Amino acid sequence: MAQRFIPVAGLILLCAWALLTAGGCQDSTADANLPPPGFSQPALQPARQPVYRPAVAVQPAPQPAPRVTYAPYHRPLTALSVVPADWLIHVPPRPWQWIIIHHTATAFGNAAIVTRWHLDRGFDEMGYHFLIGNGTNSGDGQVEVGTRWPKQKWGAHTKSPDNRFNDYGIGICLVGNFDIQYPSAAQMRSLDKLVAYLMKTYHIPPDRVLGHDDCKSTDCPGKHLSVALVRRSALAILASDGVTFPATARHAASDELIRDASAR
Repeated sequence: MAQRFIPVAGLILLCAWALLTAGGCQDSTADANLPPPGFSQPALQPARQPVYRPAVAVQPAPQPAPRVTYAPYHRPLTALSVVPADWLIHVPPRPWQWIIIHHTATAFGNAAIVTRWHLDRGFDEMGYHFLIGNGTNSGDGQVEVGTRWPKQKWGAHTKSPDNRFNDYGIGICLVGNFDIQYPSAAQMRSLDKLVAYLMKTYHIPPDRVLGHDDCKSTDCPGKHLSVALVRRSALAILASDGVTFPATARHAASDELIRDASAR
């Protein structure tokens, strides 16, 4: 029995050796088809240099300006270092004693228009010495010098029994009806400066700065134009220029002004 299986074992060994030999031939063939080895290295790329960009400051988003509401008579001080040339006179000054403030009681006007109105009423020229426009027929706040002022001629704006407010009163009129509206801020700035200049130049104390209604029974210069505030503003302007007036009593009422006319 043992002799019968010897050839079978030998056959198995022979097959195993043939398989191993065949596998080795396939590996050699595959290696023969490979490309030859290379030892070159890929070219090195230069390092990218950073691009310099200057820093840009980030601007904050604009904020809306705060809304400021001014009172009708809130206005900054105006120095008297420079005044318009036509305010200056080149003749001997009249001995002025008062400054009288008026309104036209109209929505429009300028010096030429008011002159025509006054001529139609029989005046020889415009009765006021100064007219301050409201932007209708002249500039808003523009001070027009009347024809009386360069001549230092008496006014024709405020009647009284002795006529002293015309004889020695400087008449200033603002265009507008201040019973129904306020004067503009530009008008008030011009009025403050003009009154301060006249007070300083002609030594007129604040209690002699009057409204038309302080001199006679009238609604002029209107309930929305406060002459008391004009006095205070003019005094503040003068104080900023180093000019002071002695403290005075309240301005006299119209009947008091007329009663003491003979004493002045």
